[in-house]
Amino acid sequence: MEFLIDIEKNGKKYKIKSLYNDVCKLKYSKVGNNEILTIKSDENIKINKATITIPFSYKSDDLIFCNGYQSWTDSFLYSKNDRLKNVSRLPKGLLKFYGFKMYGDSYFKKYHDNVIHGYDISYIEGKHNLTIMNDNFRNNYLIINHDKLLKKIILEADCKDLIIPKDKEYRLFNYYIIEDIPANLEFNNNFNLDFKKKIIGYTSWYNHYQNINEEIVSECLDHLDSRFNLFQIDDGYETFVGDWLDIDQNKFPNGLKPLVDKAHEKNLMAGIWLAPFVCEKNSKLFKEHPEYLLKNDKGKPIKCGSNWSSFYALDFDNLDARNYIKKSLKYFMDLGFDFFKLDFLYAVNVKPKLFETHSSLATRAYSFLREVLKDKLILGCGAVISNSIGNFDYLRVGPDVSLIFDDVWFMKYMHRERISTKITIQNTIYRSFFDGKLFLNDPDVFLLRDDNISLSFEQRKALIIINSLFGSVLMTSDDIKSYDDKKKELLDFALDIFNNAKNKKYKKDGKNIIISFDLNDKKYKYIYDTKKGVLVNG
Repeated sequence: MEFLIDIEKNGKKYKIKSLYNDVCKLKYSKVGNNEILTIKSDENIKINKATITIPFSYKSDDLIFCNGYQSWTDSFLYSKNDRLKNVSRLPKGLLKFYGFKMYGDSYFKKYHDNVIHGYDISYIEGKHNLTIMNDNFRNNYLIINHDKLLKKIILEADCKDLIIPKDKEYRLFNYYIIEDIPANLEFNNNFNLDFKKKIIGYTSWYNHYQNINEEIVSECLDHLDSRFNLFQIDDGYETFVGDWLDIDQNKFPNGLKPLVDKAHEKNLMAGIWLAPFVCEKNSKLFKEHPEYLLKNDKGKPIKCGSNWSSFYALDFDNLDARNYIKKSLKYFMDLGFDFFKLDFLYAVNVKPKLFETHSSLATRAYSFLREVLKDKLILGCGAVISNSIGNFDYLRVGPDVSLIFDDVWFMKYMHRERISTKITIQNTIYRSFFDGKLFLNDPDVFLLRDDNISLSFEQRKALIIINSLFGSVLMTSDDIKSYDDKKKELLDFALDIFNNAKNKKYKKDGKNIIISFDLNDKKYKYIYDTKKGVLVNG
């Protein structure tokens, strides 16, 4: 095994390449497909770098799956010549003003032109199939780098700047290497998963966005029939993001409780949206409680993006901030909400402490959400995939759907987490092997309406069919009572797929994805054109 552990001890730097050394104690073990490497020292040590290199001869027709950092990050099957979008190439002023680097991993992971990388699971589909999976994600992420030029896989433990106390044994690596691809693997359910049920629901966001009020929400609720089991109120009910206890009285003079009760009267679960780990600049929380905010090394609040009036991370280790999050969640629990869509969760672990990694901090924070919400259903969004396992019932697996196929033109040059129907449909397909194994996949909404949208009907058709096939959450923001016969027929077909499709398969073929499934003793085959966003019969 070829490895490099770069550490600091007693003010000196060491590069360790052998299990046998005078600086620290390394222990390596291998049982079957599982490999583990631990480190221990008689003094405090600081980890600067930890990598394991595996030679691999990539073939020209190999396809490489790299799992993006968080829910919204593009996660495709890449060909040998593909490159990841590197947001760090944008002008520094633009990056600072909009916080583009903070949405993904660019603020802590350096990108290289000839390397594509992903987090905690990656596989190669080709002449020699290979899957690598991290079983150490509660300690640190495993960044799986595919260096196609130098023909090697570099496994990188995300623990830079981590301080390991003296005499403590720390697990740097714990991963599996399997000569197959996930589609052929049986995932052992060792995460104590208790999946509830599939969701067919309504969310207010992708039609009204923040422009909601009591009348609009109540009317939307009236439109739902017995096929639906969830009605979710999204962003716009609060005065400002972060001020969760301040329901906008101009919009909702009677508060949210009557809407919860009305949903329950229709035998629907009531859902609510929150972003518990952030607050926007215009919020009272930001202005009145600066001590709640996570600070950088210069003592300034950490900006995590440009949504709303720009938004900032809360310090999870500030007890008062954590108690505020708990109080906010319990407020909505007491109102009777059954389902919690928790968003922008990546912000909680942008700056771990010296004795912690990005992953161990997210593990604590996501577990806290589950602990507070008890048996309520949780949909994680903008969340790191591996930390969500065992904490969330449902997880968004792609970016937000856009009302045009690939968002406005200039956003194509921005971060990998940008809004895009084009990207999220591919994420829905390529991350589908998570569904029912790690959590239930949320591919985001389908939209069939004609108004307030620029997707063609064929693009809308592809969206609903692919969401129905490869997810366990089927949501919309449409007024379904306004559907004409053509749309009603398509919705019925999609619901039949959602509930009854079997033998669902996909295969990448150039810019197309070939999709097949069985439904009611009939075989279906489609070719999805990823550039045009449409399905044609195969």
